[in-house]
Amino acid sequence: MSIHLIRDLESLHRDILSMCAMVEEMIHKAIDELGSPAHKLAVDLARKDDEIDRWDVRIEEECLKILALHQPVAIDLRRITSVLKITGELERVADLSVHIAERASSLVNHPGVVVPEKLKIMARLALDMLHRSIDAYVVLDSIMARQVCADDEHVDQLNREIIQELTGVMKSSPDLVEPALHLFSASRHVERIADHATNIAEDVVYLVEGAIIRHRSRPNGSRSP
Repeated sequence: MSIHLIRDLESLHRDILSMCAMVEEMIHKAIDELGSPAHKLAVDLARKDDEIDRWDVRIEEECLKILALHQPVAIDLRRITSVLKITGELERVADLSVHIAERASSLVNHPGVVVPEKLKIMARLALDMLHRSIDAYVVLDSIMARQVCADDEHVDQLNREIIQELTGVMKSSPDLVEPALHLFSASRHVERIADHATNIAEDVVYLVEGAIIRHRSRPNGSRSP
């Protein structure tokens, strides 16, 4: 490997870690807002999301430059392709943080509505999955990545239970339909964060092992780790 390729890969690694840190901070703030909604945070996160979009474009341009100049092979090529996919997942997670903040801010006019405890649990788990998927990328740990994939089913189950609970609320209390719908959407956005964390983890497995594990399912229909 040439010294120029090493230098460019190191620069790319620093950039994606900076992007990761920003996205994690956005999700932290959005999830915290579920318990104390405020209009201002949604606006602030939307501004941050614009910055994430610029990071996404910048990193893609770096990857394409490295591919054109160095024509990497083996694990170096896998790293570039993995980074391209991971940045795309992170950009979508940033979008979701804005959506969650928007749904949470809509609860300001419904101070009596209580956020389901299961939604808080699911949010913490999804955030933890995202953090561990990024850690797995940093340390090139495919075992950690596979555990993230396995945890996705737990989030899916919590989401199903929350939706069932909120559907019951809407049927029994028509005056709570609007806030329940906001919570319904927030739950779905949180579930999508776990999906993107899983996708990142799958990219890490590909990076480390060279194995593509997307779309593999167990007999019960869930993803295989």
